[in-house]
Amino acid sequence: MQDHLVPQHRILGIDPGTNFMGYAVLQTNGMRTALVEMGVLDLHKMDNHYARLQRIFFFLQETIDRLSPSEMAIETQFVDKNIQTMLKLAHGQGVAIAACLSKDLPVNEYSPMKIKMAITGNGHASKEQVAGMLQRFLHIADSDMPKKLDATDALAIAYCHYLQLGSPLSDVKYKGWADFAKRNPEKIRK
Repeated sequence: MQDHLVPQHRILGIDPGTNFMGYAVLQTNGMRTALVEMGVLDLHKMDNHYARLQRIFFFLQETIDRLSPSEMAIETQFVDKNIQTMLKLAHGQGVAIAACLSKDLPVNEYSPMKIKMAITGNGHASKEQVAGMLQRFLHIADSDMPKKLDATDALAIAYCHYLQLGSPLSDVKYKGWADFAKRNPEKIRK
């Protein structure tokens, strides 16, 4: 991958959750990457589900204002046997996406398997294996590694997105038909 293929980006990675939400911001400049910040928003002591959603929304807006990411990457919803758990997670994911869209951040989604494959080469890798690879890639000291894996999951999501940016296989995103036509005039027949 050449430096000119991946310009400078600041990527907000989000591991959605309504008990613990992981977040991480990754700074990229060509092939160089650096961790800006990662952590976990602890919501598990809040009894009201809707208060948790509100906290997610405002926390992400504050984080975006403070760290100025240029785009966001989030893990897609997985299927769970417990429908109530799945619905609560979907609410959290939706609120996180809405918070980012309200700040005009492009949203990118990746499946857990794609994230693990991008980081470790194994789509069934454990969270600990993913965290270990990220620690090596980004030269993170043991003392700076978070206790909760939700934070490193969010970092993995951001790093996966970074890897997709330089891939010739990554999808080109358009804001609509007018944007496509403007960027591809040679493909429009008159």
